[in-house]
Amino acid sequence: MQIDPSTTPVPEVYQYVVGVVTPRPIAWVTTLSPAGVVNLAPFSFFNAFGANPPIVVFSPTLRRDGTKKDTLLNLERLGEFVVHASVASLAEKVNLTSKEVPSSESEVSLAGLTTVPSVKVRPPRIAESPVALECVVKQIVPCGTGPIAANLVVGEVVMMHVADEVLDGRGGVDPRKLRTVARLGGAFWCHTSDLFEQQRP
Repeated sequence: MQIDPSTTPVPEVYQYVVGVVTPRPIAWVTTLSPAGVVNLAPFSFFNAFGANPPIVVFSPTLRRDGTKKDTLLNLERLGEFVVHASVASLAEKVNLTSKEVPSSESEVSLAGLTTVPSVKVRPPRIAESPVALECVVKQIVPCGTGPIAANLVVGEVVMMHVADEVLDGRGGVDPRKLRTVARLGGAFWCHTSDLFEQQRP
């Protein structure tokens, strides 16, 4: 089978992309509206792209009607956000916060979560997540127009919070303790508990 994105309906292109680019880590992002409402949403177009300085990138795509999501609007106005680890024990809440709610309401309350103040940015952290990366926006790159168009958010990590219980005893993060989850195609998710090791040559 061959798929030409220029002649294939956008929703089908989206399904093929998320079906083959797997597993995708999930950025669970808090932002703050001008009215002070905390927005919390998951994004599986996400990864880390450097360490000097530490850089994370994620994409709040446009909605299927072509409008901007609250996260993107908040980032354009405030330029700060916090990325949290999406872990197995919180997977249902991560999924729940993908629900579209009015911008005057907070997904934090919807999911029964709690916030704590960040150190260097204004959006708060989610207390229940074992990892939080406080970030400032370096750049927002629109990569298209219309439904599901990408908006590449490049953020610099200015403060990291890592719970002691997910450390490996040598100062590193133990993936067996962190237990992140990831997105596959359709409604499928996966656990990162099936591990194997290979030493770099």
